[in-house]
Amino acid sequence: MAGTGILNVLRHSATSSIFLLCLWNMIFGQIRYSIPEELERGAFVGKIGKDLGLSIEELSRRKFTIVSVSTKRYLDVNPMNGILFVNARIDREQLCGQRDSCTLLMEALTENPVELYRVEIEILDINDNSPIFPSKEIHLEITETATRGVRFLLERAHDADAVNNSVSTYHLTPNKHFVLDIRNRGKWKVPELVVDNILDRETQSRHNLLLTALDGGSPERSGTAHVTIIILDTNDNPPVFDNLLYTVSVKEDVPPNTSLIELKATDLDEGKNAEIIYSFSNYNEPRVTEIFAINPTTGVIQLKEGLDFEEANVYEFHVEAKDGNVPPLMTHCSVQVDITDVNDNAPNLTLTSVSSTVNEDVSSGTLIALISVTDKDSNDNGYVDCSISPAVPFELKFSFRNSYKLITNTALDREIAPQHKVIVTCKDRGIPPLFTNRTIVVNISDINDNAPRFTQPTYTAYVTENNVPGSYIGSVTALDLDIGRNAQMSYCIVENDLQSMPASSFLYINSNNGSIYSERPFDYEQIKSIQFQVRVQDAGLPSLSSTAVVQVIVLDQNDNPPTITSWKATRHGTLHVPRSADPGYLVTKIIASDADSGKNAQLSFQLKQTSNPGLFIISQSSGEIKSVRRFKDSDASTQELIVQVKDNGYPALSASTTLTLTAIEQGITYQPDFKEPRQDLKETQKLSFYLIISLGTISFILLLVIIVLVIAVCPLGSSAALGGVWSFADFCCTRELERQHSNVNPHVITDFQVLPSVLEVHSKVSLTDTYRYKIRSAPESSDFFTPNSPEMA
Repeated sequence: MAGTGILNVLRHSATSSIFLLCLWNMIFGQIRYSIPEELERGAFVGKIGKDLGLSIEELSRRKFTIVSVSTKRYLDVNPMNGILFVNARIDREQLCGQRDSCTLLMEALTENPVELYRVEIEILDINDNSPIFPSKEIHLEITETATRGVRFLLERAHDADAVNNSVSTYHLTPNKHFVLDIRNRGKWKVPELVVDNILDRETQSRHNLLLTALDGGSPERSGTAHVTIIILDTNDNPPVFDNLLYTVSVKEDVPPNTSLIELKATDLDEGKNAEIIYSFSNYNEPRVTEIFAINPTTGVIQLKEGLDFEEANVYEFHVEAKDGNVPPLMTHCSVQVDITDVNDNAPNLTLTSVSSTVNEDVSSGTLIALISVTDKDSNDNGYVDCSISPAVPFELKFSFRNSYKLITNTALDREIAPQHKVIVTCKDRGIPPLFTNRTIVVNISDINDNAPRFTQPTYTAYVTENNVPGSYIGSVTALDLDIGRNAQMSYCIVENDLQSMPASSFLYINSNNGSIYSERPFDYEQIKSIQFQVRVQDAGLPSLSSTAVVQVIVLDQNDNPPTITSWKATRHGTLHVPRSADPGYLVTKIIASDADSGKNAQLSFQLKQTSNPGLFIISQSSGEIKSVRRFKDSDASTQELIVQVKDNGYPALSASTTLTLTAIEQGITYQPDFKEPRQDLKETQKLSFYLIISLGTISFILLLVIIVLVIAVCPLGSSAALGGVWSFADFCCTRELERQHSNVNPHVITDFQVLPSVLEVHSKVSLTDTYRYKIRSAPESSDFFTPNSPEMA
């Protein structure tokens, strides 16, 4: 980069340009450094810690920080050694334009106690920009009659650097017809082309020259533009402006279409050659034609749109006047429009919040926020005074110009006011004044002095049995008067044994919201209710907690059908009813049960099917079967009833059984319960013994016939199970059973472990029931027949 020499000099002299301006009350002060622009990131600026009298240990302990007024953080400080360094590229032209002085403002802050310093960084210009012409090609048309000394304004070059490094001179390619004259127009140097010799179009109609602009930097920079001069014939008197520089001053709030200034040019020619047309030069910046307009015939310059002093406080542009000849003669003049400031910008507040949340026990004088205010206006329009809303426990203290600090001035109480909204009002001194309001929200933090409390000491929840694992059961709710972390609550189940298992194996609680879910299905027949404790605990340090009792009641579902437990029958599975029984005769009573409860266990009995409708009736509630009328001669002796037992659940479940009723004549006695099976068994054994002796005397042929009959009557499988050995007494016993139960198909199942003491006979009756009879020997049991049915199993 050009300008490296001066840059190195400025870098070496940066530390020597440090000086302290003043100290305010031994707390606040101002310090100033000077550095060149375009320093590399990390470049040394100054030992700000040492210059402020702070040791390395104080820098860290007192939290030394740098607060920049601008939005971009150009500089920063190393807290380990207190060295101020460049944090971002600084472009003086971008930051300050071409102003003679460029200063970057910052604030240095320390705590414990709070000290605030104003830091000004002077940005020195280096020659890092070359002169640039608005156009690389400059075209001029000059008549051949132009006399020696005639001047033509050339477009000046622009240099973004400050005055010393800006454009200082111009050079023109040496030639024998033109020379260059440099004139000062305000703070700018303007080149003018002067005819130095008589022009002759016939000898040379075009002149190509090179215009070079040089700045005042070291080393110097340059920019060039090609000047093309066309020599015209005849019209030899160009227009002439009354002034080479017109100056006008206007306020920035003038409305559009306002006339600013009238330019006047005259031409010594007559007729069409004296008709003057005004226009803006092509070398002006595009912004000029956006803001201003010129009347081509009168030379009056008007405002097209509003002005803004903060955008630009001066405009300079060029106007040319052409006569009416073809080709025309022209001349140029410069117009400078100075903009004066009005109070049209409200103050701008920048808040540097030190602590938006403070404990309620902080001491008075605690720093809450730093406030910096700027106003783009100038003079009194840019001076700002600030104040805060009343009735708040804070006060606003003035630090230095346009800088304030907000501190506490009374004790804080979160229970009375957990939050304060402080309205900061900044008003400038313009006429009329403009102001800006900003609200600072200060939250008061709490200490953990309130334990969470359940909304009720005991909760009751209900869950239906056979629930899906993970289903929602209920929830508990707790409240905590604290805020923030101290009010963040978590729920858990206090472990205790439920049926020798931890409570967490039955239930799960969401630790965030207190919702309780099931871990497994519940069975009402096993568990009617569960009681456990829930603890809620906050996240404070130390944490506080409380407990509540939760009782989960399991609701019954109709998931168990009724079970028919018994009904009285004879040894053959039938019920005997005297034919002469009067109406209302109690035939039997169906006994049933249901494992469910409530309505699900309320049973009702009904006859689903009967051989002779209207002969018998069943009590819907007690299950007692009674006769409705006497037997008629036309009624069958054997009646079959299907009894259904149904619960009151939804949907209802049921069970059924089949009863066989036999009508008997009056005087025939049956013993349904067979109380003396031992004597019957002895008589059967004696009869079998006599039959075996008799059969032994029968001839061989008769024995073969009997064996064939036995094989035909008894199943092969049963014979094989008995090892092929059958006694004739057994055969006779079996035939006797067949005679008595013609509707039974018996088959014998042997049990090798109890032979020959037990003989088990299965029989299947019509419809639905199956009956089993076990014939045991006399020494084993007093019961000869033991009836079994599926309903009793």
